[in-house]
Parts: sequence; C-alpha cells; structure tokens
Amino acid sequence: MNSVLSRDSQVQMMESTVNNADKYLGQLCVSLASYTRKTAKLRDKGDSVVKQLIDFANTENPELRTGLKNFAEDLAKIQDYMHAKVERLETRVVRPLKTYGDIIKHKKADIKKFNSVRNREIKELDKLEKLRQKYPSDRQGISQAESNVLKATVDSNRTTRQLEETINDFQKQKLSDIKKFVSEFITIEMLFHAKVLEIYSTAFQNWENLDIEKDLQVYKSRIHIDDGSLTDQTSDLDKTGPAGLTLQNPNSTLQSNLNTLQSRQQTMNMYESEEDDDDDDDASEEEYAQIRR
Repeated sequence: MNSVLSRDSQVQMMESTVNNADKYLGQLCVSLASYTRKTAKLRDKGDSVVKQLIDFANTENPELRTGLKNFAEDLAKIQDYMHAKVERLETRVVRPLKTYGDIIKHKKADIKKFNSVRNREIKELDKLEKLRQKYPSDRQGISQAESNVLKATVDSNRTTRQLEETINDFQKQKLSDIKKFVSEFITIEMLFHAKVLEIYSTAFQNWENLDIEKDLQVYKSRIHIDDGSLTDQTSDLDKTGPAGLTLQNPNSTLQSNLNTLQSRQQTMNMYESEEDDDDDDDASEEEYAQIRR
C-alpha cells in the first residue's frame, strides 16, 4: 500500500506538469498568434500610409515632393521587413507551439492508461484485504488474491516506469522547445528592430536636410503679382476706357477746359464792349439830332 501511495504522489506531479503545459502553452500560443495577426494588420496599415504619402507628394512642390517620396520608400522597406517578421513568427514560433496540442493530448492518454492500471491494482488490494478479514482460513482464495495483487502491482510498476520515462521525455522536449521558441522570438524581433532603426536613422537625417525655403520661394513665385506690371496695366486702363475707348489725361483735360473758359470770357467781354460802344453811338446820334433840330 505504501508503494501505491508513493506512486500516487509521483503521478500527481506528472499530471500537474502536463496540465500546466496544456494550460500555459495553450494560452501562450493563442497570444502569440494574436500578436502575429496584429503585426500583419499593422503592416497593412503601414502600406496604406505609404500610398497616402505618395499621393500627397504628387501634389507638392519639388523639395517636399522628393522628401515625402523618399520617406515613403523607407517606410515601404520597413513594411517589407515587417512582412518577413510575420512569416518568421508564424513558421518558427506559432506553428511549432500549436503541435503541443497533440503532444499533450497523447501524454494525457498515457496518464489515463496508468490510472486505469493503478486503479486495478488498488482494487485487487482491496479484495485481498477483505478476503483476509472475512475468510482468514481460506488459504486457496487468499493465495489467488495475492497472486492477482502481485500481477496488478507488476503491471502498475511497469506502467509507472513507462509513464515516468514518457513524462521525462516530454519535460525535456518542452524545456528545449521553449528555449528555442523564445530564442527565435528574440532573434526575429532584434533583426526587425535593428533594420528598422537603421532605416529610420537614415530617414531622419534625410528629412532634417529638407530645405523648406526652396519650396516656399517656389510657392511665392507662383502666387506673386509684379508691382511694375500692375502699374503699367493701370496706366493702360487710364488711357483706354471700356470697349477700347481712349481716355484723355485728366490734367490735360482740365487745362483745356480752363483755356476754353478764358477764351469764352474774353469773347463775352469783347461783345459787352461793342454793345457799350453801340449804346454810346446811339446816344451821340440822339444828341446830335436834338442839336440839329
């Protein structure tokens, strides 16, 4: 019975090992699969940003257009590295972890088989104890029961050794695989971030060298209206009225009007002077007529 209890403790530890692997490796596999999918979605979003940068660059002036296109190319390279990262995570980490579903299922089947053998051993032991208590003088029955117990114990010991070897191999494989999975994950991330850091460093230097003043001067030259040409156009408009009519200079027109008024005034004065002379002549004639009379 003590050996049975010892084996029970041993099997409980092995069951705990398999159950913990089933629980936590399963959760880790799900999380890493989700991480890989979200990385792929991030890559797709990056591709969208690249396209939008190129579309935007095509509407800008040369300096900014070149800068945006260069940055879009760098960002596209990063998306390529991210695509490689997604594929490596899938093939080197997630997919091998998925195989542990079947491995753990087989280990649980081995433990279940051992439990069946152990239960049979315990059952034979119980029969032997009851037979000894009820029929202590039944030597033949007791001998047969003891033989059955011995056979069940031998089967249980053999199954225990097999299970122990199986679980030890499982534990060894699990430790080796986890070490490999984590190493692969770290290597994939290091390679990706090293390449990304290199690309971003170059992109940053190129972007810092962007001369926005050049584009500003180009933009100003496109919307600027020359003052000289504007004055000439205004002068032309002064000389030419609506429908192509020629207009006189305002100053010359005013001087002409003054001259005309002065001429008219002189003419009126002359007419008034002549009328005065006529009146004098009339008065003289009347006075001369009176004298003659």
